[in-house]
Amino acid sequence: MDLIQAIIIAIIEGLTEYLPVSSTAHMIFTSSIFGIQEDEFVKMFQVSIQFGAILAVVFLYWKKFFDFKNFNFYIKLAFAVLPALVLGKLFDDKIDAILGNPIPIAIVLVLGGVVLLFIDKVFKVHTVHNEKEISIKKAIMIGFWQCLAMMPGTSRSAASIIGGMQQKLTREAAAEFSFFLAVPTMLAVTVYSIFLKKFNYQGIEQKGYEMLMQGDNLKLFLLGNVIAFVVAVIAIKFFIGVIKKYGFKPWGWYRIIVGIALLVYFTWFK
Repeated sequence: MDLIQAIIIAIIEGLTEYLPVSSTAHMIFTSSIFGIQEDEFVKMFQVSIQFGAILAVVFLYWKKFFDFKNFNFYIKLAFAVLPALVLGKLFDDKIDAILGNPIPIAIVLVLGGVVLLFIDKVFKVHTVHNEKEISIKKAIMIGFWQCLAMMPGTSRSAASIIGGMQQKLTREAAAEFSFFLAVPTMLAVTVYSIFLKKFNYQGIEQKGYEMLMQGDNLKLFLLGNVIAFVVAVIAIKFFIGVIKKYGFKPWGWYRIIVGIALLVYFTWFK
C-alpha cells in the first residue's frame, strides 16, 4: 500500500465510520477496486485508523466526555461495551475469515439496507430523548445489538442505532449514543490490533506495533489517523443533519444500490 492508497482508505474510513453503511465493507471494497494488496499490515491499518475517527467524537462532544461529575455516563459506556469485548475475542478468527470474502459482505450490505428502509416505521415509540435518560439495562441491550456488526457489512453504527431505537431512543439520541459507544469499542479494537494481536507479516509472526516500525508503515499509520479524524468530524455533523430531516431511508437505499453493484462487480468482473 502506497501513500495515495493510504490516503484514500483513510478518507473512506472517516466518511463511513459513523454512517450506517459499514466502514469495513467500504474499505475492503475500495482496497480491491484500487488493487491494494490485502496483506496483514493493510488489514491492521484498516482497523487502527479508526482511532482517528474515535478522536473526532471526543473532539465534537468533549464537554460530555470530560464531564467527570457525570460518572453515570462512563458506567453506561462500560456496561455497553462489555458484550463486544467478550464476543469479539471469541469470534476474532471467524471474523478474519469473512473479511477475505467480499460476496457475503455485499449481501449483508443489501440486507441491512432493506432493514433501514423500514426501521423508522418499526420503532415509532420514542420515550428516551438524551443520554441521561438511558438506563444501564438499555445501555447493555444496545451493546448486544452492536455485536451484530461483528459480521462485516452490518455496520457498527447501524446496529447500535437500531438497538437504541428498539430501546425507545429517538433517532438523534440513538445516533449520539452510538457515537459515544464507538469510543471505548474502537479504542479496544485498536489497542488489541496494535499491541496484542499477532500477524503473519512478510513471513514472520509479529505484533501490530512491530509491523509499524517497518518501512513507511508508521508514516502511513499516522497520516491515516489524521485524515480519518478530519473527515469524520465533517461526516458526523452531516449525518446528524440528515437523520433529523430524512430518517434512515436514504442510507437504506444507498446500501442496497452499493451492495448490488458490488455483488455484480465481484461476481462477474473480478
